[in-house]
Amino acid sequence: MIEKIVLIADSGATKTDWLINDFENEIRTVQTIGFNPYYVDSKVIYDELTKNLYPYIDNNIVEEVHFYGAGCSNSMNCMVVKNALEDFFPEAKTISVEHDLLGSARALLGNDKGISCILGTGSNSCLYDGNQIIENVPSLGFFLADEGSGAYMGKLLIRDYFFGDLPPEIKEAFDARYYTNLEKVLDEVYNKPRPNRYVASFTHFLQDHISNKHLRELVKKAFNDYFDVQICRYTDYNKVPMSAVGSIVYHFEEIFREVANEHGIKVDQILKSPLEGLINYHFNNKL
Repeated sequence: MIEKIVLIADSGATKTDWLINDFENEIRTVQTIGFNPYYVDSKVIYDELTKNLYPYIDNNIVEEVHFYGAGCSNSMNCMVVKNALEDFFPEAKTISVEHDLLGSARALLGNDKGISCILGTGSNSCLYDGNQIIENVPSLGFFLADEGSGAYMGKLLIRDYFFGDLPPEIKEAFDARYYTNLEKVLDEVYNKPRPNRYVASFTHFLQDHISNKHLRELVKKAFNDYFDVQICRYTDYNKVPMSAVGSIVYHFEEIFREVANEHGIKVDQILKSPLEGLINYHFNNKL
């Protein structure tokens, strides 16, 4: 007999990964769209849960939901998500909505002090004391900052393309792959929903051509900007452990570690997703 069902969610700008656990050695993962409350409202969240999560889980027998999300940095945004979760999981005794930054810190550092980094579609970081976030350089988002993120790298690549700074062979490969033009790009960025996700999609091109010196330097610049703007502002930043999570740092790990080393920082673990660490944190190694 199932004792209880617990869900852990890691939600970024692009996607939400749901881990379903029933304490009977059955763990499943399901994916939905990202639920950043700056871009979606409670109805969109509820409808997406109904469409893409309900087929995999009986929402009436879920007892706990631990949601960590991008954009859940204030009470108003958290309530956008929590209202949808409470409607969808009517029998849940515990529904917590926290910032994805706290989730990454818990996943990467557990109960130890250190710097936690998120580098996916967007970017963020914090200094964590083993229990709570004690310092956080503000994340200004896609239009104003997001150094080191997929969206930031995409912006650098698009700028180089339209300013004519890409090497000829790279421009040719870009043209062959995307068949784009300035009007289309500007429309996607300024008129369509989720411009950060669109711009970050160009990092797939960077991954495929990372052996090119120009593109490697572009990725390195993005990480350098991240360290300069965020990491080096923390107290004793080069004297505490640092770990990172996210698709961008995972796929460009070698360059990230190189840049960290140049800033006098040793990087411990790098995870693609925080879910593995959050399992250990919430279930205390019971699985």
